[in-house]
Amino acid sequence: MTNVHATAGDRATVDFGSDEAAMTRYKEEGTARALAMDNRGPVRFTADGKLDPAILESYWRHGFYIFENFATEQDRKDLERDVAELIDRAPVSNDVKVDKYGRPALNAGLKAKSYRMVKPLSDPLGGTAKFLGRHPIKMLEPDAAPDAPDYVVHNVSGSLQHSEACLRFYGHPNLLAIAEAVNGPDFTPFSESVWVKQPRLGGSVAWHQDGFTHWDAPDWDAGSHGFNSMMQLYGCDAANGLWVLPGSHRLGKVDIPNLRDAEGSDRLPGAVPFICNPGDLAITNRQTVHGSFANTSDKIRVTINGGFHRRKSVLDVRSGGIHNAVTTYDAAHIKQRARLVMYAIDARRQRFPDETPYVYAPLAKHADDYAWTPEVKASLRDYNLLDIGI
Repeated sequence: MTNVHATAGDRATVDFGSDEAAMTRYKEEGTARALAMDNRGPVRFTADGKLDPAILESYWRHGFYIFENFATEQDRKDLERDVAELIDRAPVSNDVKVDKYGRPALNAGLKAKSYRMVKPLSDPLGGTAKFLGRHPIKMLEPDAAPDAPDYVVHNVSGSLQHSEACLRFYGHPNLLAIAEAVNGPDFTPFSESVWVKQPRLGGSVAWHQDGFTHWDAPDWDAGSHGFNSMMQLYGCDAANGLWVLPGSHRLGKVDIPNLRDAEGSDRLPGAVPFICNPGDLAITNRQTVHGSFANTSDKIRVTINGGFHRRKSVLDVRSGGIHNAVTTYDAAHIKQRARLVMYAIDARRQRFPDETPYVYAPLAKHADDYAWTPEVKASLRDYNLLDIGI
C-alpha cells in the first residue's frame, strides 16, 4: 500500500493510502474512456499531402490526438541512447552543476534553465506562485522509499542542444506537417524538452492550463496558445502518463481549484490518460486542463516534447517571463528561434537520406544557409533563451 501525505495548506484531504481502491478505479475508468474515444490512429494524409481532415476535426473537438506507431525504430534507438546520457549526466540537484560522478553536469556553463530536478514523487509547482501561479492546486505526494535519491530528473529544457537524436526527431517531416496543419505554414517554434518519470520516483505535474497571455484577447479561440507534441519513447498509461480533460481547451480559463474541491481530491472527474505504445506521438492543445500523478508504478515514462504556435499568436506579443526574460517577440526574434526548425530538417536529411524532407515555408528560400554542421551544433548553447512562450 502506498502512503501519501498532503502538503500543509492543501484543501484536498484524500489519503491515497486508505483510498487506493478508489485510485485504481479512477485509472481503470479513465483508461476505458480514453480507449473509447475517436482520437487515435496512424498519421494519414490526403492525396495532396494535407493532414486528413478527420484527424484535425477530432483534435479540435477533444483537444488532443494520438498518432500510433509514429517514430521509426531507428529514431527510438537513437533517442534511447541520448536520453540515457541526459539522465546519466544530470546534476545532483538544481543548485549544483556536477553529476553523480563529480564531473561537470551536462548543463554546466549554461545561462538558460536546462535541468529541472525534483524530490522523488513530489509536486514542485502545485499550489505555489511559480510560473505565474498557473498550477493552482497541490497534488498528493507519495512517500518515496528510504533509499531513494535526494533528487531525480524531471525535465530537460533546450533539449536540441544536448541531443542530436532529439533535433532529428524535431525535423521529422510528418511532425512538421502536423504543425503546419494545426497552426498554418508559417508556424513558429515554442520550446523543446525531455520529460522523465522514473519508476517509483517520478514527480507529478499539477493540473494546469499552459497559456498565460491571450485568455482575455478579443480574438481568443481554441488554438490561441498553440500545442505540444509528445512522443512517448517507452509508451505510457494511466499510472505514469499525462491526463487531459477533453474539450477543456474550448472553455477559456478553467477554475481548477473549484473542480478539485467539488471532487474532494486531485482526481479530476472526466479526465482521461494518454494510453500509448512505444513510439506513439500525442499532440495536445496547450489550453487543455492537463497534469500527471507521481509515478508510483514500476514503468518509466520518457516524453520527447516539442511545442508550436501560430505566427499571429506570437508576432509582436510581449512574453510573460515564464520561459525566458520578459521580451517582445518581434520578427527578428521569431526568425532567430525558427532557425532550429531548419537545422533539424537538415540534420534529419543527413541521417535519413531516403526520406523526403519537410519544406518550412518561412525560411525555405534560404535553406542553404541552414546546413547542420559541428560548428552550428556548438553555436546552439543556450538557444532556449529565445523560446517563445505565450
